[in-house]
Amino acid sequence: MLYPISLDPARQALSDAIGLLPPPLAGAVGQVPQLPSSLSLQRQGHRASANFSLLWPLYIGGLGDAVRGELDAMAEEAEADASAATLSQQALLAQRYFGAQLAARAAQLRERALAGVREHADAADGMLRAGVISELERLQARAALADAEQQARKARDDARLAATALASTLKAGAPVQPTSALFVDSRPLPPLDTFIDAARQGHPGLAKVQAKRRQAGALLDAQEALRRPQVLGFGMREINSGGGKPNWAAGLAVRYTLWDSVDRDRLAASAQRKIEQAELTEQQALADIALLVEKNWLAVDQARTQYLAQQAQEELARELLRLRAAALRGGTGTALELIDAELNLARVQTERAQTAHQYVQALAALLESTGQAGEFERYMAQADIQITPSTP
Repeated sequence: MLYPISLDPARQALSDAIGLLPPPLAGAVGQVPQLPSSLSLQRQGHRASANFSLLWPLYIGGLGDAVRGELDAMAEEAEADASAATLSQQALLAQRYFGAQLAARAAQLRERALAGVREHADAADGMLRAGVISELERLQARAALADAEQQARKARDDARLAATALASTLKAGAPVQPTSALFVDSRPLPPLDTFIDAARQGHPGLAKVQAKRRQAGALLDAQEALRRPQVLGFGMREINSGGGKPNWAAGLAVRYTLWDSVDRDRLAASAQRKIEQAELTEQQALADIALLVEKNWLAVDQARTQYLAQQAQEELARELLRLRAAALRGGTGTALELIDAELNLARVQTERAQTAHQYVQALAALLESTGQAGEFERYMAQADIQITPSTP
């Protein structure tokens, strides 16, 4: 009696594995001889016999290497995508974190200016009663106070919104108070070529393009492998439970396609064009990334020089405030002039904080474009200028 043993589960598992490959490679692998559909177990009386056969590709023209190369390139592409997502998330975190710091700094400056304006407006009321200033000057002081209150209220709302956005990014249940200050390094960055070289090594977009090129190369290798002969080893052995000399056979088989309905030349040409397209894309990506790195590098340097140049403006605003206060005490100035000087100092200090924020964001973008986002904390630690909300 003959008992067939189905090998369909193993065949199906192998088919599922092939189905995970890209279509061109899956089609190529599918042309390799597959497992037989069944094994036969024969039983006669008290004797049983089974036939086992083995088919093993010994040489398939390099198709196995092409498949492994394709899978490796697909893994590299997935790693590049994951790296790009991580860098993007880190850049968003830096943007919102230091955006919250800027908003807190602006709110503090507006509160400080409001306190000064309120003090001067109250003094104007007393000066009016003493007959030193006119009603018009007092009204102007009160109008300036109302505007300062509105600006301070808006700054508080902006700071609260920025803290909420940061908490959302960090998935925190409550607003987060940043502790790391805005910063600027007065020293120039390393040379531009240093960052361009780093981008060529670590930018995830370039790594993805290179992975695509390797995939195209693996596809061409697979097409070429199908042109070559295939050498297969086979063997069969019969096992008897009742004794007797078993039958067996072993040998080699060569398979070579003399004619195929598929135009292999056109497929190979198509794969070659994909390689050429991938190479052109890689060259364009190199140029674009170099341009992006240069843009970000220049933005960092511009923010640095602008922040340093604004130092003279802040010193001038402080001196003007001091002179306006002295003039008011000496009776040669007005309360409105002093209020304007107070608000002017707050404006200049806020603009400097905004410039520091631009420096931080440009630095984060530069490091992201070079694949060095992990270096951001090192640059922050070595910066020689720290702008905290409590900085006078």
